[in-house]
Amino acid sequence: MNIPKLKKIDNVKKYHGVDLKDEYSWVDQANILEVLKDGKKILPEVKKFIDENNKLTEDFFSNLRNFQDKLFKEIKGKIKLEDTSLKFKDKKYYYWTKTEANANYGKKLRQLIDSSQKPEVYFDGDLEKKNYGSEYFGIGSISVSHCDNFLAYSLDLQGSEYYTIYLRDLLSKKNIRDQIDNTNGAITWSLDSKSFFYVKLDNFHRARSIYKHVIGEKTLSDQLIFEEKDDTFTCSISLSADEKFFIISTSDHITTEEYFFSSNEKNIEPKLFKKREKNIRYSIDSWKDYFYVHTNHEAKDNKIQKCKVNNIETLEDFIPAKKETIIGELEFLDDYFIRAEKSNAVQKIFIRNIKTNEEEELKISNELIGIPGASMMQKDTNTTKIRVSWESMATPNKIYEYDLITKEKKLVKELEIPSGHDPEKYIVERLETKSHDGRMIPITIVKRKDIKQDGKSKVLLYAYGAYKHSLSPSFSASRFALIDRGITFALAHVRGGGDLGDAWHEEAKKNLKKNTFEDYIACANFLIENKYTHKGGLCFYGGSAGGLTGGAVINMRPDLFFSALLLVPFVDTLTTMLNENLPLTPAEWELWGNPIKEKKHFENILSYSPYNNLEKTSYPNMLVTTSLFDNRVLYSEPVKYVARLRDVKKDGNIQLLKCKTEAAGHGGMSGRDNAIKELAEEYSFILKTANILN
Repeated sequence: MNIPKLKKIDNVKKYHGVDLKDEYSWVDQANILEVLKDGKKILPEVKKFIDENNKLTEDFFSNLRNFQDKLFKEIKGKIKLEDTSLKFKDKKYYYWTKTEANANYGKKLRQLIDSSQKPEVYFDGDLEKKNYGSEYFGIGSISVSHCDNFLAYSLDLQGSEYYTIYLRDLLSKKNIRDQIDNTNGAITWSLDSKSFFYVKLDNFHRARSIYKHVIGEKTLSDQLIFEEKDDTFTCSISLSADEKFFIISTSDHITTEEYFFSSNEKNIEPKLFKKREKNIRYSIDSWKDYFYVHTNHEAKDNKIQKCKVNNIETLEDFIPAKKETIIGELEFLDDYFIRAEKSNAVQKIFIRNIKTNEEEELKISNELIGIPGASMMQKDTNTTKIRVSWESMATPNKIYEYDLITKEKKLVKELEIPSGHDPEKYIVERLETKSHDGRMIPITIVKRKDIKQDGKSKVLLYAYGAYKHSLSPSFSASRFALIDRGITFALAHVRGGGDLGDAWHEEAKKNLKKNTFEDYIACANFLIENKYTHKGGLCFYGGSAGGLTGGAVINMRPDLFFSALLLVPFVDTLTTMLNENLPLTPAEWELWGNPIKEKKHFENILSYSPYNNLEKTSYPNMLVTTSLFDNRVLYSEPVKYVARLRDVKKDGNIQLLKCKTEAAGHGGMSGRDNAIKELAEEYSFILKTANILN
């Protein structure tokens, strides 16, 4: 097999008295952001290396195409291709979505509540894709005006997350000339439906300015209503629950500041709610003359305060903080509040009667581990009926209509698995293991009940471990293509995520980042010691910051794995954190540390960055993916990582690089069938390297 090689150019840069050697630093071309918009600007040598690796990957999978076709049909057979969502009752219309067997993007429909007209399709994703003639079709927002006469929608036609906003007259069904480029895709309508707000991206792809666009006027005359001056902060705008205020939020990963202005205000002058204070996060919403404030101020895992809208200086606790319990935000009805909280990575929903102030937990299922949900059925909040839902890693989603007074619930929709699914064949377990510092780390697994716990099985151990992102023990029909072949699917709820609250996140930031990797290894060792699998019986699966986790733990303990999938992985961490001109870098310093300014952060990132810690040892089989147009993790990171990995490795295993050179984004190619195709390819790699090809 002819393994592609990338040329080396000696390069040494000194940081904090340390020589940083990077023979592939030339791949990080100075105009790399321009490549996100025009792939032809990539360096020819890098493009050649990518093309050769794509050919190598294609050759590897050539003998697996029939198996992938089988997996594709199997996964697609688990999806109800003809499906309709439940209807939401707005003011004049019912709104809902529909998918069809021969479609990839779905349809948005509506019908007058009095049923005097037939349902109309107001956005057809497949038809729009055809009309725009783009291979990639990323949908940002699809937003109907309050008067129901206009549609604003945003599209990314390349994958680099530069969204263009388009406007359509729903009565004539024709697009209006208004078109706004280089936005983050979000759209917020004014109440009079004559204008909308959007967020413009700057030259570094950062969302730092909010504009108001009036329908029919030139975009050059759009009004700037807010601009964030700090490079590390990005901003957004939303409408409050009672529609009395627009709320501007600006934040980095640890600090928030919010402004508000009346929704009928003509001369917009946003008013500051509370000045930013480092490490303090808050969000405001308004309901019945009160602001409700969800905050971590003197409450590690949040609390809810409230104040009169005309007296924002006087705050009182409404939902107090609870030890090791994450307090969620509120949903509002006229007579009830609905809220969620989570402890030990288990979520609960509570209903509070506003008149009596009594609160009770809403029990939806007898299963111990799963995902409860609650949502509105209609725009009118003068109701006692809501929708509640439940799913687990073994049980498909079920939605009920629930009466808050009578406590009666009626099943109104259940996720159907056309090829069949029996939850009783599987077991979901919540396990715990002790990490290197004594912290107990949760593990959630799903497996077939008939799989013997004798140490002979394979385990796919998924992890992320960053940005306070929690891993939900939710249902995924596609996973059973692996589970039904004897592979146990496990979630490692490692620190860096938010599974157990703010402390869980804080304990794996900056100089504590290695806790993420130690937690994962502790989970892996626990599964081996308790005979869920064996040493060398694990597959790592993760993407983006999860790919960083994978790259780090594979460097630390390559002997644990038979296979690893690093999807769009953040593996050249130090190089990215040293480049303040990249889209995300300044904001990321609050998570990883600023290696430019502080030696301790430089040395810490250097000590775990996967690219910088590759050694002359044996590595497992690996599939590493990226995209030329991914602005979150640039293609240069996986390219350099694979090139250096092949230079040092001592094994005879296969390590593949697949880079999408066609339009694709951080999440891969667009469209349902493309997503299934990519999943079938990933699963075929796992199963082949596990020697399971049935």
